[in-house]
Amino acid sequence: MMPSEELEKILELMKSQKAEKGLTLLQQRAGFEAAPRFPLAEDVTCEEVDAGGVPGEWITVPGAATGRVLIYLHGGGYALGSVNTHREMISRLARAAGVRALAINYRLAPENPCPAAVEDSVKAYRWLLASGISSAHVVIAGDSAGGGLTVASMIALRDAEDPLPAAGVCISPWTDMECIGESLLASIEGGGMIELDGIRQMANAYLGGADARTPLASPIHADLTGLPPLLIQVGGAEELYSDATRLAGKAEADGVDVTLESWEDMFHVWHSYAPMLPEGQQAINRVGEFIRKKMR
Repeated sequence: MMPSEELEKILELMKSQKAEKGLTLLQQRAGFEAAPRFPLAEDVTCEEVDAGGVPGEWITVPGAATGRVLIYLHGGGYALGSVNTHREMISRLARAAGVRALAINYRLAPENPCPAAVEDSVKAYRWLLASGISSAHVVIAGDSAGGGLTVASMIALRDAEDPLPAAGVCISPWTDMECIGESLLASIEGGGMIELDGIRQMANAYLGGADARTPLASPIHADLTGLPPLLIQVGGAEELYSDATRLAGKAEADGVDVTLESWEDMFHVWHSYAPMLPEGQQAINRVGEFIRKKMR
């Protein structure tokens, strides 16, 4: 399939908007929060919620099944991002799946290193089940760091012998805190979307001195046996391609029902450009189909 005309325009736009180097994580966080966003559709409703001590937001679209929930874990290198930065994309995922979304603001690094984000995700999940939602009607999903956090959360739930969700969805997941994936290292020469120094800065902040192969931080080094079915989507042109393929390989080796989708020519979390990128909405629709199937 030929890439859309919109893709070429977006790639040119992204090249002209390279992030300023030398910023602290707190400066990067403030800039990410202040960046322009695609407007939310008028029929989407948002309601703040305390999910067992974790701040979050219900994102609801018309016709959503109230008893079926997508827990969403935003990306941002464990140091940036929030429900605010991802709200529009989350609403599209909820619409495609026909479910409500519970998006949470887990604690960020460096103030709160690993496993703080995992603890918050698990708290929100347990709160949701305590409210009467069946684990069979819950899917956990996330992008980039949130994709790695999705897997780490399910590992923690499995180890604690909690009921597991119906499935997990990892969009362009970051799964290796050593930052040594072949695609990441190869992209540096070409000045990719993700800068090696920047992602290592975030990895160090999240690890807080812990081993980079800590399973809850780098799930490619975890035992994934017994996890629910996984859908992994990754852009064929993105820096974290190897993180996604290595996760898929480890999951398959450990007996997990895993589906890996590689989207040719796509960049990191291209879904976030769905309002203007056909391939972004197409990928979101695929996620919706997967969630509907696994929640039957």
